[in-house]
Amino acid sequence: MAANKTLAQMFSKMANALEFLGENPFKVGAYRKASKVLEDYPEDVEEVYRRGGAEALMRIPGIGERIAKKIAEYLQTGKMRKYEEVISQVPEGLLSLMEVQGIGPKTLKLAYDHLGVRTPEDFKRVLDDGSLERLPGMGPKKVENIKKGLELFEKMSERIPLGLAYPLVKEIVDAMVRLPWVESISACGSFRRMKETVGDLDILCTGTNGPKIIEHFVNLPGVTRVLAQGDTKGSAIFQDRYQVDLRVVPRGAFGAALQYFTGSKQHNIHLRTIAKGLGLKISEYGVFRGEKKVGGEAEEDVYAALGLLWIPPELREDWGEIEASQSGRLPRLIDYKEVKGDLHVHSRYSDGTMTLEDLLREAESRGWQYIGVCDHSQSAKYAKGLDEKRLLEKIEEIRRLNQKSRGPKLLAGAEVDILPDGSLDYPDEVLKKLDLVIAAIHSWKKEEDVTPRILKAMENPHVHIIAHPTGRLISSREGYRVDIDALIERASETGTALEINAYYDRLDLNDINIRKAKSKGVKLAIGTDAHNLGQLWMIDLGVGVARRGWCEPEDVLNTMDYEELIRWTREKTRSS
Repeated sequence: MAANKTLAQMFSKMANALEFLGENPFKVGAYRKASKVLEDYPEDVEEVYRRGGAEALMRIPGIGERIAKKIAEYLQTGKMRKYEEVISQVPEGLLSLMEVQGIGPKTLKLAYDHLGVRTPEDFKRVLDDGSLERLPGMGPKKVENIKKGLELFEKMSERIPLGLAYPLVKEIVDAMVRLPWVESISACGSFRRMKETVGDLDILCTGTNGPKIIEHFVNLPGVTRVLAQGDTKGSAIFQDRYQVDLRVVPRGAFGAALQYFTGSKQHNIHLRTIAKGLGLKISEYGVFRGEKKVGGEAEEDVYAALGLLWIPPELREDWGEIEASQSGRLPRLIDYKEVKGDLHVHSRYSDGTMTLEDLLREAESRGWQYIGVCDHSQSAKYAKGLDEKRLLEKIEEIRRLNQKSRGPKLLAGAEVDILPDGSLDYPDEVLKKLDLVIAAIHSWKKEEDVTPRILKAMENPHVHIIAHPTGRLISSREGYRVDIDALIERASETGTALEINAYYDRLDLNDINIRKAKSKGVKLAIGTDAHNLGQLWMIDLGVGVARRGWCEPEDVLNTMDYEELIRWTREKTRSS
């Protein structure tokens, strides 16, 4: 799938560059659409092209003849002439600024034409000296928002969102593990701890032929530049963007190296302190008493040498997990295989691309028992929100399909807007017909504290879950003003679940707030918020952040069987 991501980025950059250059809006829109389609497309375009050439590419919805030819050119040659031609016409530094929330090609073009901006430094200067805000269509508020967006962008550029790293690392590991020389392999670092953003992308493995393993690694699909290639270490840039390092370590040191390169700095310091008190020394090569090696082949050996139970990677932050291990109180974390379904997806009824039949087939292929089809409510005009008549039609169709299905079921749900006064976007007589009601804030006034709106919504007995409770987008906004502690307290009182929105740019709730919710007995619900089949894999991100929040199976609604979940929703409604 590396080609999908690379091509999506190329078309996005082309769209930005062409808009900056004043190109025809329809051409700009075509490239943006192609970028979005390829970003979310669930099948590898290289496979599609291999099977049927450019004609097969044209059968992908949203890909026309001209775009298909450009994709084919890239897949054949590794280059795209049109891309290179367009990109060369825009100052390199300005292209990256176009990705910043609030800037975009039009704003940069204004600054380019009227203020002589040619570099990121130029742009920061006109931001600070007040000249940008005096341009037509700008003003102090817009400039302030740009400054915030730029600050967040620069902070984020130092790290990679987990959801962008996850498919890349998984693809690399899956490719490498098939090699006859590879014995064990694992990602490590903050990636293995499933942090919402990750730093370095490091992979460790053991094997019988280090040079062959490294040679294969640096020649994987998606490698655009090789930084280093040795007998036991390789470093490469993938998709023109991400640096990934692979180390081949001795079998007897694999566990020690994996522990050393996975634990947070604070976690590892704490372990070394314990080791010192026991007369031991821990390093990436093993656990030693003097010169004698007493462990290191398996991670469990490292922890056992310190009198500890093995600590799951997601907990290794020095947030009490070591003390819990010492006293035998580590949680039995939810396992990825225990998830019985996704509780928040969008279908073609609103702004999704999936039919209800698509969702049933996908649930069956994943071994799920259910999917919650929670399309937008009527106020969300921008997302083709359903009016009452259309919602009832959807409920009826779901009931018909469920009667025919001998396997998975669909939950007739809705993502219902919480209106400014805290009331809901459908009346109670409509809400009670639904299997699942997820209440959500999608619009708010600047500086508004939305806490009262959400608290009031939780008083409605038909509300089962509060969606993306803080409203943040990791890459571009902090979210709305909300008292999350008050929300958790009221959720506990009303029996309302809080969502772990697994969409990679949300991951909302975060790990800290999940742990707070768990401590109050609040149920958590994992939903991908998927709008197409290519986003359903993000359920793994939701499970990962749930594990970071110390969640056990009983804390998460998605571990319930279908009958149990339906029973919970009905009991919640009756008891509220």
